[in-house]
Amino acid sequence: TGFEIETEMTLHGLDKRFIIQEIPIDYFQRPDGSTSKLNTTRDGIRVVRTIVTIFRQYRPLVFFSYLSGIFILLGLAIGFPVIQEFLNTGYISKLPSAILASSLEIIAIILMACGLILDTVVNHHRREYELWRLSQGS
Repeated sequence: TGFEIETEMTLHGLDKRFIIQEIPIDYFQRPDGSTSKLNTTRDGIRVVRTIVTIFRQYRPLVFFSYLSGIFILLGLAIGFPVIQEFLNTGYISKLPSAILASSLEIIAIILMACGLILDTVVNHHRREYELWRLSQGS
């Protein structure tokens, strides 16, 4: 609906190894009385959101590895005092923190597994596309 299509087309072309060529065009001054529909913040957020979405679709292992790393760090930050207390006293008085830390670590493992599975699917589709292109004589 906006600038996202340009971003998506560029990244898709790079992934499929298309030849990308710039074509010079002439710019003209905006007609009198017309206003721009551009909004730097809104359009910038749309482009960044599109880049993140495409990054997730084309490089799922890297994307989910980053997410998994964030959850691992959060789990360790919350769980470190609990582990330290257990090592010092043999007891856990911060049970909610222990459950939260364990849950965050489980989520991190699930995210990494999702990334591995989706990366396998993406690589399979990429190979299928390359074989199709070879069969077309390109």
